[in-house]
Amino acid sequence: MTAAAEQEEPLDGLIARLAVDVPDFPSPGIVFRDLTPVFADAGAFRRMVDGLAAPALSDPRAAAVAAGDGGFDLVAGVEARGFLLAAAVALDAAVGVVPIRKAGKLPRASVQADYALEYGTATLELHTDAIRPGERVLLVDDVLATGGTLGASIALVEQLGGIVTAVSVVIELAALGGRQRIAPHAVHALWTT
Repeated sequence: MTAAAEQEEPLDGLIARLAVDVPDFPSPGIVFRDLTPVFADAGAFRRMVDGLAAPALSDPRAAAVAAGDGGFDLVAGVEARGFLLAAAVALDAAVGVVPIRKAGKLPRASVQADYALEYGTATLELHTDAIRPGERVLLVDDVLATGGTLGASIALVEQLGGIVTAVSVVIELAALGGRQRIAPHAVHALWTT
């Protein structure tokens, strides 16, 4: 497909076309949606990054919090693919980026939140000085499944006094009900399947 045709293709269709389904990963019965081919396509990656930033720039609730500016002071990315996405969005928006990591990965004092995955349980951490009270945070991840990861991430941001102005994901697995689990936070998904 030419670059011009790729620009005209709906973003959800572009992501669906480039992503690769990997059955039984990381465990039997799970279908992993591999986004690395989307990351590797410069035009698709650019559109994906722009799409992830869009809700914080256009959502009326975010705009009310933002008082007329970009809608967020920081972008928080959830380990690990969320790091790639959050860093790109933050660079474009000229704001900082903070990592939300799996347990045991941060070297300094951190807050923790436990959560359940569709295939197990885990803990996330955030440095205690990563977010200042009142800072507006765009939360970015690759996939919203059951909502456990993003729910824990929201809890970490709020525990430090941050305000989650928007939640953006590339893929939402609607049948798993994650959107309801993180309500009342609005979810912006580039591709819902």
